[in-house]
Amino acid sequence: MTATSISVEFFPPKDGAGEERLWVAMAELAPLRADFVSVTYGAGGSTRDRTVRITKEITERTGQATVAHLTCVGSTRDELKATLQQYRGAGIKSILALRGDPSGGPSAPWEPTPQGFEHADQLVELAVSFGGFDVGVAAFPDGHPASAGNFNRDIDVLIRKEQLGASFATTQFFFESSRWISLVEKLRLRGSQLPVIAGILPVTNVKQLKRMADLGGTAIPAHIESKFAAVADDPDAVRSLGVEIATKLCQELLEVGVPGLHFYTMNTAAATLEIARNLDVVGHGPQ
Repeated sequence: MTATSISVEFFPPKDGAGEERLWVAMAELAPLRADFVSVTYGAGGSTRDRTVRITKEITERTGQATVAHLTCVGSTRDELKATLQQYRGAGIKSILALRGDPSGGPSAPWEPTPQGFEHADQLVELAVSFGGFDVGVAAFPDGHPASAGNFNRDIDVLIRKEQLGASFATTQFFFESSRWISLVEKLRLRGSQLPVIAGILPVTNVKQLKRMADLGGTAIPAHIESKFAAVADDPDAVRSLGVEIATKLCQELLEVGVPGLHFYTMNTAAATLEIARNLDVVGHGPQ
């Protein structure tokens, strides 16, 4: 058993069949008793309406605590306020406030929506002032793609969001515990008390991993990349290796007091459940 929170994330399905798979995965993950569930937005805000609907349905159908994603991209201030109202009406208590990725991905030029927001700190301020929400933000152990290697800039941004009322952060996925440790140490040296939940990707597909790493600016260490390259054509071996690597990372993070592990499930359950069993955290969460 552990005091560390365990949470899972899904992406919004594109069609009815994908939606059915999501509900199946949620049912299979029920033994985990996750502390919360979240549902992402697509690039460019392309899945906003579906994300809002699915998040509301999870809350209404399961009673499961949810963290609702909200992004600046593709929305005016008034539309963001309307979405917050929808979330509050659905009984959702937590928001993850993000700038969001341009349709071309995180490294593409950023173009704010007319009458919208330029930066996520403005969205944090709006969500906090709206009232009734715990507001979370994103953190990047490998550096934000737009920061061009200036990690201190990322720390400045997190500090600013905390000052505006953000109460937790969830990281992009990463592969080396030292990256999370460095991020948190730099925050603490600046007086920050922001809890930083670690985002964990159970790798099950090498092409998918490379695409996500390129989009999010995640560094894949050479020794890990070579291990996946050696088994890339064997799906079972890829999945087993992904579970092994994620389990080791989680164990290292638990040893240094990580406040939460947040699994990017890719809308499947098996790998996340296996890692949780390895860590002996299945069923640790709320009844």
